[in-house]
Amino acid sequence: MKKMLAAVFGLLLAFTLTACSTTGGGSTPTTGGSDTSSSTATTNDRPKGPGNTIYVMGPTPDHGWTAQAGAYAQQKVDAINAAGQFKAQYMAASSGDAQNDLVNTIIANGDAAGVVFMALDDSAKSGQEALISAGIPFISFDRIITGPDASAILNYSGDNWAVGAGIAYWLQKNGMKPGATMVTLIGDNGTVSQRRQQGFEEFLLGKRTYQDNATGQTYTTTETWTQDQINALTANYKVVCNWSPDTGSQYLEQSLPDIVKSPTDGNLYIFSMDAGMTLGFLNLLQGNALDSGTKQALQNLNVYTSAVGGMQQLYDIMMGKDATLSPVSDQYFDGLMSMSFTPKMMQSAIDYMVTYLSGGDWSFKPGDGAYEPTFIVDKTNAAQYPGFAG
Repeated sequence: MKKMLAAVFGLLLAFTLTACSTTGGGSTPTTGGSDTSSSTATTNDRPKGPGNTIYVMGPTPDHGWTAQAGAYAQQKVDAINAAGQFKAQYMAASSGDAQNDLVNTIIANGDAAGVVFMALDDSAKSGQEALISAGIPFISFDRIITGPDASAILNYSGDNWAVGAGIAYWLQKNGMKPGATMVTLIGDNGTVSQRRQQGFEEFLLGKRTYQDNATGQTYTTTETWTQDQINALTANYKVVCNWSPDTGSQYLEQSLPDIVKSPTDGNLYIFSMDAGMTLGFLNLLQGNALDSGTKQALQNLNVYTSAVGGMQQLYDIMMGKDATLSPVSDQYFDGLMSMSFTPKMMQSAIDYMVTYLSGGDWSFKPGDGAYEPTFIVDKTNAAQYPGFAG
């Protein structure tokens, strides 16, 4: 059924592709940007659901990046309802399985025009497949699930490959060479973290550049690594945190006494894929769980730590405005950065659906991807970019 619908979408949306596209097949953009084609389908050519309601599926707003994405989504839903062209409804859930139940409700309601789907985990795949079977167009946001992504009218996310490449560039700029010691705090096993890791490795291999959207500059590796050298860099110290600061902190509490003995060049590099996990590390250092010997050994190293997100608290720490954690960062870190990755981009995903349904310019075909640009934020420019509340 999925293949048949994808073929129908392809016939209805007759485009000529002129830029590289990203689908579940694994091709990726070299420097980010949107995947587009040269012609635009008319409103009547675009498959739509049976009604006039835009459903937006995402997390229950509580805390962290995903919660803020949900809060921004609700703001956009309210604006759509106020405008009056479409109805809109935000449907919050706490898991992919719960989202599957919500999809059944959407289909049963019979009033959907389209769905913006922020999958909370990969179990939401069956919900996306149900939308495909029901002929309801959807935009996949942030977590891109392989399989249904080929039939999504658009796969929209931050440029996770550029996130990884930017971190690799920054760590290399701060002295990271083959043989270095690095700790990797992995978000989860989904596409977001996979793409960040891929971008990181491809930058070092010389297969990918990093284009910083803030400086407008494009950067290439200053030393081309081999895959064996990268494998050695990432082999020993890594943990899948499932986006939990506590999980990252527990791993570091247990492993740091060994980690601080490893560097032979006096440098330690932290590839953290999320601002929350970086904050967890700082809270660990601020507390009393680590023994004084481990803390002193860490302080004696040059420590360079990444983050991803745009959390205002982390920006405040960089700028010396956090009375508790700024001194901790200054004491133990020789460099701290975050790749910009704002949850507000969920509003852009919803805007794409409104454009699609209202007959605006649409240069995508099913399975195409578009990517929010990213850039490095550190103490030199953090004041220019308002963050979100954690």
